[in-house]
Amino acid sequence: MNYTQRIAAFSKLGDTFTQADADLAILNQAFIRNQWFTIQMQLQALHAWGKLLNQENLTKWLNPYELSVQTEPKMVAIIMAGNIPLVGFHDLLSVLIVGHKAVVKLSSDDTELMKWAIEKLIEIEPGFSEYISFVEERQLKNFDVVIATGSNNSNRYFEFYFKDKPNLLRRSRNSVAVVTGTETVQELDALADDVFFYFGLGCRNVSKLLLPRGYNLEPLFQALEKYKDIINHNKYANNYTYHKAIFLMNLTPHLDNGFLILKQDDGLASPLSVLLFAFYDTEADVKQYLKENEQVIQCGVGKAEYLVDFGKSQQPELWDYADGIDTLSFLKSLA
Repeated sequence: MNYTQRIAAFSKLGDTFTQADADLAILNQAFIRNQWFTIQMQLQALHAWGKLLNQENLTKWLNPYELSVQTEPKMVAIIMAGNIPLVGFHDLLSVLIVGHKAVVKLSSDDTELMKWAIEKLIEIEPGFSEYISFVEERQLKNFDVVIATGSNNSNRYFEFYFKDKPNLLRRSRNSVAVVTGTETVQELDALADDVFFYFGLGCRNVSKLLLPRGYNLEPLFQALEKYKDIINHNKYANNYTYHKAIFLMNLTPHLDNGFLILKQDDGLASPLSVLLFAFYDTEADVKQYLKENEQVIQCGVGKAEYLVDFGKSQQPELWDYADGIDTLSFLKSLA
């Protein structure tokens, strides 16, 4: 299987993802296992990948790497996260498109959907069956390289366990939005998507707002209203009720719109159903904050040219690498 065949296979897989609405059985199975994976959220992820996986986009992404020359494949272990649907797919795509073999440790939270995606890929290009295997973490032995994504706690384990192997390890990160007070209704509406897509469980979901001092929160609250029905999701509602109770008992100052709690805080990582905010005086303050926290910020959202557009935090391009680490360059260097 050559480089051209691999691109063609993933392009066809993109078509399959776009038409995933017809495969409700697997979506229901995934939801039964993990109720954060609602049908809507799964389709959202699949359709997003469907738009990315086409011949033109794949070629644009891959051309700078000059991957057409076949290299000796390495066994690359991929330890996947499962916080949002198909969150580990980019690593799988990267490993296979370079020509390496993937030894996949699935997250227990994203088993059905990821296996379905791999099965569809093998149906399209049977040659991939020799390039993909599954393994439990404790049985992870025969591999040359590892890519692992997890919490800060699990990352400490990864650093020790994989210290003797070439590795690409990712920690917990969060995303911020920079609000100027000049946003349109449409931009604030898009910011609400950045906060609530996938219930806010992704590292690219906005967990903190940087607001100009004296900012009027009313337009923002109005924009967030489109997600008011999220409180009807049992798991989300449990989180909201718990954190609201904690804040009330501790007399912690906060704002509450009935489905989301806003809290002024210097931190960056917020609990589910809580959105942090802080005030700034100048754009220089914003740039300084982003620079000081660049190792723990996944992406910044806003109107400035150095930020991701509102509504795009959970719509990364193929070349928008997690943690800013170029996965393809890492994999290519293994040759």
